[in-house]
Amino acid sequence: MSAEQVSGLCEQLVKAVTVIMDPASTQRYRLEALKFCEEFKEKCPICVPCGLKLAEKTQTAIVRHFGLQILEHVVKFRWNNMPRLEKVYLKNNVMGLISNGTQSILEEESHIKDVLSRIVVEMIKREWPQHWPDMLKELDTLSKQGETQTELVMFILLRLAEDVVTFQTLPTQRRRDIQQTLTQNMEKIFSFLLTALQQNVNKYRRMKTDLAQEPKAQANCRVGIAALNTLAGYIDWVALSHITADNCKLLEMLCLLLNEPELQIGAAECLLIAVSRKGKLEDRKPLMVLFGDVAMHYILSAAQTADGEGLVEKHYVFLKRLCQVLCALGSQLCALLGSDSDVETPANFGKYLDSFLAFTTHPSQFLRSSTQITWGALFRHEVLSRDPLLLAMIPKYLRASMTNLVKVGFPSKADSPSCEYSRFDFDSDEDFNAFFNSFRAQQGEVMRMACRLDPRTGFQMAGEWLKYQLTAPVDTGPMNSKTGEGLCSIFSPSFVQWDAMTFFSESVISQMFRTLDKDEIPVNDGIDLLQLVLNFETKDPLILSCVLTNVSALFPFVTYRPEYLPQVLSKLFASVTFEVVEESKAPRTRAVKNVRRHACSSIIKMCRDYPHLVLPNFEMLYNHVKQLLSNELLLTQMEKCALMEALVLISNQFKDYERQKAFLEELMAPVAGLWLSAEMQRVLSDPEAFISYVGADNKIADPVLEDPSGLNRSRISFCVYTILGVVKRARWPAAMEEAKAGGFLVGFMPSGAPIYRNPCTEQVLKLFDNLLALIRTHNNLYMPEMVAKLGETFAKALDMLEVEKNAILGLPQPLLELYDSPVYKTVLERMQGFFCTLYDNCFHILGNAGPSMQQDFYTVEGLAAQLLSSAFINLNNIPDYRLRPMLRVFVKPLVLSCPPEYYETLVCPMLGPLFTYLHMRLSQKWQVINQRSMLCEDDAADDNPESQEMLEEQLVRLLTREVMDLITVCCVSKKGRVHTMATEVAPPASAELTELGKCLTQQEDVCTALLVTAYTSLSWKDTLSCQRTTTQLCWPLLKQVLSGNLLPDAVSWFFTGVLKGLQTHGQHDGCMAALVHLAFQIYEALRPRYAELKAVMEQIPDIQKDSLEQFDSKLLNPALQKVADKRRKDHFKRLITGCIGKPLGEQFRKDVHIRNLPSLFKKVKPSLETDVLENEDGEGLNTLFEP
Repeated sequence: MSAEQVSGLCEQLVKAVTVIMDPASTQRYRLEALKFCEEFKEKCPICVPCGLKLAEKTQTAIVRHFGLQILEHVVKFRWNNMPRLEKVYLKNNVMGLISNGTQSILEEESHIKDVLSRIVVEMIKREWPQHWPDMLKELDTLSKQGETQTELVMFILLRLAEDVVTFQTLPTQRRRDIQQTLTQNMEKIFSFLLTALQQNVNKYRRMKTDLAQEPKAQANCRVGIAALNTLAGYIDWVALSHITADNCKLLEMLCLLLNEPELQIGAAECLLIAVSRKGKLEDRKPLMVLFGDVAMHYILSAAQTADGEGLVEKHYVFLKRLCQVLCALGSQLCALLGSDSDVETPANFGKYLDSFLAFTTHPSQFLRSSTQITWGALFRHEVLSRDPLLLAMIPKYLRASMTNLVKVGFPSKADSPSCEYSRFDFDSDEDFNAFFNSFRAQQGEVMRMACRLDPRTGFQMAGEWLKYQLTAPVDTGPMNSKTGEGLCSIFSPSFVQWDAMTFFSESVISQMFRTLDKDEIPVNDGIDLLQLVLNFETKDPLILSCVLTNVSALFPFVTYRPEYLPQVLSKLFASVTFEVVEESKAPRTRAVKNVRRHACSSIIKMCRDYPHLVLPNFEMLYNHVKQLLSNELLLTQMEKCALMEALVLISNQFKDYERQKAFLEELMAPVAGLWLSAEMQRVLSDPEAFISYVGADNKIADPVLEDPSGLNRSRISFCVYTILGVVKRARWPAAMEEAKAGGFLVGFMPSGAPIYRNPCTEQVLKLFDNLLALIRTHNNLYMPEMVAKLGETFAKALDMLEVEKNAILGLPQPLLELYDSPVYKTVLERMQGFFCTLYDNCFHILGNAGPSMQQDFYTVEGLAAQLLSSAFINLNNIPDYRLRPMLRVFVKPLVLSCPPEYYETLVCPMLGPLFTYLHMRLSQKWQVINQRSMLCEDDAADDNPESQEMLEEQLVRLLTREVMDLITVCCVSKKGRVHTMATEVAPPASAELTELGKCLTQQEDVCTALLVTAYTSLSWKDTLSCQRTTTQLCWPLLKQVLSGNLLPDAVSWFFTGVLKGLQTHGQHDGCMAALVHLAFQIYEALRPRYAELKAVMEQIPDIQKDSLEQFDSKLLNPALQKVADKRRKDHFKRLITGCIGKPLGEQFRKDVHIRNLPSLFKKVKPSLETDVLENEDGEGLNTLFEP
């Protein structure tokens, strides 16, 4: 190869690179240049000389970078085929570049330094230590030339540790060789790093004040930073002894550097990694030196200085790191200090707590939240929680929490010092809001832990704060609420204080009742507070909502003084009918609706948790409710039913079947009258009459105010809500003796389990036929001819509400709208809400009917047929968002609560056709999605995230999960089993089919539908569903039919289904592991009976036939099967690698092959090539690539 050839090629390459990087180049021109460069790298035999020529110092940085990239490419992809002399030539030249081929440390571009260090690391990965034993010596020699070379050596050491230890991007044997050799040399490496750090820091400190020496000082500083970065790459994994060697010299240096502005972030980073180390407790003990006087002094003074500088990003990042260091120190202390350890509470524990509190009271919300987990660990710790210093901290921590619970610091505002910090940490107000809500929940937990140690202090503070809020004047702030003039919005100063105080008192009071003995409770103080709250009047819905929460929090005191109950009830009932402006016609805002709903749920909660207390006041409660119900317009249907539910809960305390039955009959009389009337019967059973009755066929001129059929809709809602409330709440006594005495017990099952009757059964079953008629009608509304009958205003009445769409797409709600907007803005939204709630509630009734009425429900004449002809009718037209709740709230609870006696008559006849239908439906939906992604490039939908396609696809995913969950619950899950996080690979050994599962699989068509759905779903693009199905469902189902005569085609199909799943989901580790395990199980269990499975295996791309033969012969010869399970599985996984899908980013990647070198532990014969190699400078390099 001639010099002219090289020069000519280099000129062309320089031109090409210039075109690629020139913003003015045309697309076509740029692509051609790119193609030329790539082809050169792949094919040109003279890459090395060209790369070296382009990398010369005289070229521009862009060209030099490209030249070095060529050299990197050569090492990565051509190394294995290069002659040894060429390798030596390249290696010498690269080392020469480090020595004198770069600009000085301050002038050189960082991308040049980066690529140069990468080339060296790529060579090390291929040749060290066996063929390049002196590599570390050479690096050491280079570093002696000056700062520029030392920095590059640091880059090389860091990159090597990252590739070998952190990312593990090389074959196992090479990785072990290199890591072991690194470990053997770690003392030298650490000493090199520490010396470099120390010397450069010392020089930097000496020279930084001298202006003439500034460039030199900067160079030393750069090396210091590089040394810290490199240390950070090693501290994480080296033996702890290196970190704590020499009296913890390294830790001491890092603490000193915390006060050096240019180096402090790197030092804090290293310190954090060191202090966060896990490992044997014995080895971690020396880390306690950081609680010593010196270390504490440096850490605290660094924090004070950084904070004193005001908000500068660099200082703020440093403060965050320091805060993490203190948190990690706390965790180490908690781990090392125990009743059985000889570590003592450090003398500086108080100082540590003070500094930690300083971070908890810092204006940055992010810093405050970072400390919470450690506070929790300290308050929970067996030894420290008794320490007087920590106990003295509790009032201070609670004081800090009082400030921290106040929701201020929105990045868009300027009403608190926290706002500027939030602008660094959060992109938007929504982002901050989500963070703050989880931060507040975390604080709640930690406050409860603190109050477990000191319950009285917390209660006292809550009382003071509550009294203060009750007397403080209301400050609505600059923004007015749309709810009304002079009312708070969620950002008003008064509301954020009320909100924080309420959360505080709720957390603290509930904990006090759990911690103190009955006779220690400060009842008088509690009752005084309750009276103050009950006497407080406000017309502000947001504040009233807080007041109600305080009433609920203080309510347990009433158990000691029942005479206060009527006052509490009056307060709550007054709030049920709360309006900002009496008799207003304008639509209610969400804030008002929330108050009313809040009052209702407080009443329900009280009746649920303290029924004995409320029972003596039952008549008063009943009269209150009757009075409210007598005015049809006073309450919404939901509010009416909430109050009726409260009454039903108390009636459960009658413990007298006849009395409760009579009461329920009286309560439901108005509903029965309405529901069973001739007109209602006509409306409920005819879709057209129904549309007209609810007003969905009208065209409305003023869609905000005008709503002529609102009353009709509310009557239907009222009936459905009431039936639901009664079915959900009416129950027999829990104790069998009481149930027997009250007349609820009607006999015993063959198994000896008692059979109870529910006092509501007779009333509810009377209304049952019309309920099924309504469900049938509602399902039929989705028929195209019915949809066509909807009026112009209501064409979209059956669509999803915007709120539901946003929830499914994961879009955050705008903050203010939540409270200030009317609940439904238009009559169309109101209609959508009506249909949606009605549909859900009907199915909630059916889902609750089984657990509530038990055998009286399951034995309803022809129940299966009735349900099939109502709930399951016209499913083809029912959209996914309606089918999902039906499966979740009706089918699943019905199946779970059904006794085995009724499987044959009720569950199987219903689930059989349902599962067959669902399989067909989901297969079609996924087919559409898959076709869509095949066509995606040509005519893709617009990119906006609300695009209909995204919503539909997400709904199909959610429906798929619902269906697979239902099948799993029916067939495998133990009843009531909590969903384990889908991380386990193998299904639990006990995953047998349930009784119901066996019953279903005995019917051939149902069994086929289940198996086909389970195994087809593995290749649908939903990882969550795939993983759950693989781990929980596939094997138990298949195991059930193994004993039968499975057709060979079916077996091949199941196995192929799993392999297709691997193709789709192979890129996700969890799914891949589970699917490989399942494929392995199937192959091991069925290969002996079905040779067809081998034929499937042979079709896997790139399968090694001889390896397959070997695996098969071992499998088929039981005498040979001694290999451990894991080894067999690994062998099998290697066989099927060809069908395991890769992430998109890796699909077209060129593979790098690094060869293994002779083992470090065997004596290898010396090679014959021992001719001495000399480079230009005559340095003996004969050892370079020799064993």
